Amino acid sequence: MVGRRFFAAALRTLHGDPLMALGAVLLIMFLLAGALGPLLPIGDPTAIGVGPRLSPPSQALPLGTDELGRSNLPRVVGGILVTFYLAGFAVLLTAVVGVFIGLLAAYFGGYVDGLVARLTDVMYAFPAIILGLLVSSIIGPGTFAVVIVITAATLPLFIRVVRSVALSVAAREFVTAAEVAGASPLRIMVVHLLPNVAGAAIVQLTYALSIGMLIESALSFLGLGAQPPHPSLGSLLQQGATYLTIAPWLVFPPGIILSLAILSVNLLGDGIRDAIDPLKGRSLK
Repeated sequence: MVGRRFFAAALRTLHGDPLMALGAVLLIMFLLAGALGPLLPIGDPTAIGVGPRLSPPSQALPLGTDELGRSNLPRVVGGILVTFYLAGFAVLLTAVVGVFIGLLAAYFGGYVDGLVARLTDVMYAFPAIILGLLVSSIIGPGTFAVVIVITAATLPLFIRVVRSVALSVAAREFVTAAEVAGASPLRIMVVHLLPNVAGAAIVQLTYALSIGMLIESALSFLGLGAQPPHPSLGSLLQQGATYLTIAPWLVFPPGIILSLAILSVNLLGDGIRDAIDPLKGRSLK
């Protein structure tokens, strides 16, 4: 019931908020481009010698070529897929773990809540780049390391948001009535607490996705993320930075796409937040 009211309010906001609509359109475009990229007739992102080295954009090669003569267009499209896939998978993992721990801390309180709060403080103290260097030195660079770093970096804030909302819900009369009726803690958290924190969790999910894309791009820029020949937006920026003065077309497309992707997620998150924020005067009924 709460979920239906939330999505109805989000749809009303989408119709009345052009910025949210723009963010949704851009996000859908990037998701479709990344998912359908391998099926589009744009070439092989790993094929060497497709054109002259560092060739500028042309009709045959819309985004030019890199230092190995590879077409830049399929590489940018492939980079969208890798960046969104890694950030999205890590953030979904964060959402599942963060919601569970946040509900657990809010419902049981006491020592459990105190322990969760202290652990999140410790995790929040580690900068994502330092954590990436540490993880990469232990398990080596690659996509698995990126997922671990994004999850660890976005998990503390996710737990805090869910916990803060669930604390107020756990003190409500219907939760007490469920306890008196003999409902198990798991049932109370799933049936009574989870639907009431879903809106805040979805909003935090969008912001965590933008943070995840930034972290993935930063780690790939440092060579700790997706490894060649698989491109990501961050690794494309790193490779193009070497030839910035003579081949700027290698840097601008992935940089602009990354900026627009993060902007689209933030615009969508702002619109969803406005849809459920009572201070904005919108009702979930």
